Amino acid sequence: MTHIDAGAELDPVHPVALPAAPSTGLTGAQVAERVARGQVNDVPVRSSRSLGEIVRANVFTRFNAIIGVLWLVMLFVAPIQDSLFGFVILANTGIGIVQEWRAKQTLDSLAVIGESRPTVRRDGNATEVATNEIVLDDLIEIGPGDKIVVDGVCAEADGLEIDESLLTGEADPVVKRRGDQVMSGSFVVAGGGAFQATKVGREAYAAQLAEEASRFTLVHSELRSGISTILKYVTWMMVPAAIGLVVTQLVVKNNDLKDAVARTVGGIVPMVPEGLVLLTSVAFAIGVIRLGRKQCLVQELPAIEGLARVDTVCLDKTGTLTEGGMDVTGLRSLDGADERYVRKVLGALGESDPRPNASLQAIIDAYPDSDEWRCVESLPFSSARKYSGAAFSEGDGEASTWLLGAPDVLLGADDPALAETARLNEQGLRVLLLARATRDLDDPEPARGARPTALVVLEQRLRPDAADTLRYFAEQNVRAKVISGDNAVSVGAVAAKLGLSGSTVDARRLPADRRGMADALDEGTVFGRVTPQQKRDMVGALQAHGHTVAMTGDGVNDVLALKDADIGVSMGSGSEATRAVAQIVLLNNSFSTLPSVVAEGRRVIGNITRVATLFLVKTVYSVLLAVLVVCWQVEYPFLPRHLTLLSTLTIGVPAFFLALAPNKERARPHFVRRVMRYSVPGGVVAGVATFVTYLLARHYYTGPGALDAETSAATLTLFLISMWVLAIIARPYTWWRVALVAAMGAAFLFVLVVPALQSFFALKLVGVAMPWTAVAVAVVAAATLELLWKWVDRRFAA
Repeated sequence: MTHIDAGAELDPVHPVALPAAPSTGLTGAQVAERVARGQVNDVPVRSSRSLGEIVRANVFTRFNAIIGVLWLVMLFVAPIQDSLFGFVILANTGIGIVQEWRAKQTLDSLAVIGESRPTVRRDGNATEVATNEIVLDDLIEIGPGDKIVVDGVCAEADGLEIDESLLTGEADPVVKRRGDQVMSGSFVVAGGGAFQATKVGREAYAAQLAEEASRFTLVHSELRSGISTILKYVTWMMVPAAIGLVVTQLVVKNNDLKDAVARTVGGIVPMVPEGLVLLTSVAFAIGVIRLGRKQCLVQELPAIEGLARVDTVCLDKTGTLTEGGMDVTGLRSLDGADERYVRKVLGALGESDPRPNASLQAIIDAYPDSDEWRCVESLPFSSARKYSGAAFSEGDGEASTWLLGAPDVLLGADDPALAETARLNEQGLRVLLLARATRDLDDPEPARGARPTALVVLEQRLRPDAADTLRYFAEQNVRAKVISGDNAVSVGAVAAKLGLSGSTVDARRLPADRRGMADALDEGTVFGRVTPQQKRDMVGALQAHGHTVAMTGDGVNDVLALKDADIGVSMGSGSEATRAVAQIVLLNNSFSTLPSVVAEGRRVIGNITRVATLFLVKTVYSVLLAVLVVCWQVEYPFLPRHLTLLSTLTIGVPAFFLALAPNKERARPHFVRRVMRYSVPGGVVAGVATFVTYLLARHYYTGPGALDAETSAATLTLFLISMWVLAIIARPYTWWRVALVAAMGAAFLFVLVVPALQSFFALKLVGVAMPWTAVAVAVVAAATLELLWKWVDRRFAA
């Protein structure tokens, strides 16, 4: 055996040196010494952007820059009321920062709850510590489901198999022996052992990847990418319209410079849908806060949106539909085996595994070990094998080797014990076979020739909330597929108890090609004897058929499928590996939280679609008005103060409430197309009607103050049409939606009747004929808008 000094460097490619740290691990003094030297795993685990990043993301935007420059210009050339739009932008930005900061605090607090706590050996004692408290040369114990959090070298191995697929893409587990290198980012799928940390902190291989993966993010979202696309179109429309407006107001009309600048800015500012991005961020952030209160950690923000778009949910039975624990309900001896002897074997098997799974734990509870037998070799359970094993030296000197696992894997197809197994499976019971092996455990096929000895009958505990959650998905037209490594008949019986109907399929008979598998998945509901690789293939096959797939799970065998699914959902009590790759972690282990996540996603998507239409109607009519002004070579009808008032009452305030309102509509695709279908005709009708009123007023009013009177008439028409757009968007009506629309109308009326506000906003309706003409034009436009939008609904039914 080769020894090295603590902290010695290892060759990262050919690690042959073994750690010299004793099996008791580091002493307290050695830990303190390494902490003092800074040899600590101090990689910050960030679940969200820092405060500085939040501020920069909300302040330094393209449209804030445009609005900011125009605001500075207006502060110098016009009264303060024409600069109000700048203060609105400041308020919006502040709201965005505060809400995202609140969401960050929620995420960070939940991340601490869900953070993995590796077990390290110090002074001979196994102790759980935070990941960032691991020091160089720490001896870290690992077992099935544990994630490797730092780089190291294997010091102890007992059937240790590690999955490095997240690093290498290779799905097959790698067997690790003493002296082999282990890499951060991989995870244990079978066996157990310990490794000594050789690289900690930012030196660890996957440290940067892990930090990036756990970060709160606003990317990979159809909603946000759609809004970015819309903003790109808006920029293209803005540039020529703004240039034409500048030329018309400053050169062609030869107006007073300050008034011309004010009207030019008044034409450009409303083209910018600056509040749309803000409201999207706020809606997402508030969704995170709401879900956080239900102990749901959203590791990637668009997961809220993604789950709302899901049409197929793949459910792992164990830990999702059933609780983790099991109970032994029966023991059936086979071929005349002595039941007392069988109980001894089961007790010894339980004692042989230092990290038992739920099935083995139930056996340990039912059959305690008598300490008479000594385990000389063990074969840990793996999802691929479907069985575990151990070789014993019995108390009387005899030696025996035993296997415990799935009857349909260990038995031949014609074995009579399978009939008994099938009968029990039909009752929803889980059955394990105890078999005496005739080959050594290190044989390539240790199960060949094994002699069946007993059937162990286990009953799983159903989650009390599972049936209601499955019923919710059925009502929402989301198909549930149960995918499990257990016997198909047993899984089907459990699903039936929960009210899930449909055919049951043994995954071993599924077609290997993707198309055939996808067809089988569309027809079936419950799938048993699914291997970890098959789970991954099934997710891919469903996606290839155009489905948006969510995968739930809590075990190591679920990791590959969770990683490939559109949305991965892990239980908080699940393995570290599943929590690491899932976008959503249910910290309270409650399957019933999923409907809340779906509802939040639908609220966000449905409401942002509504308010996006409001914002973009304004953008379209603003660009159209600028084009019409250029073509007719007239003064722009509005000052910034008029459009600030209109935007606040018909868009800003109502949109904020509508974006956060309950909304149970199912999420529909093609966000940009759907929004533009409504906003373009709405904006065109509003722009044409407003300009018609403006031209009529120009012919009606003459003399000093005519332009102010013309502006007031045009403002009245535009406000009434915008209110009608708001009234349509607010449907279906509830008492608070009606009150919201009425309050906005009352606020505008208040401005018109209070002299001080009339003066402040330069709004005064002159005479009787023209104001009523403005109302009549608005009524015709509103009726046209109703007909147009109804035609759009029929023509482009979603």
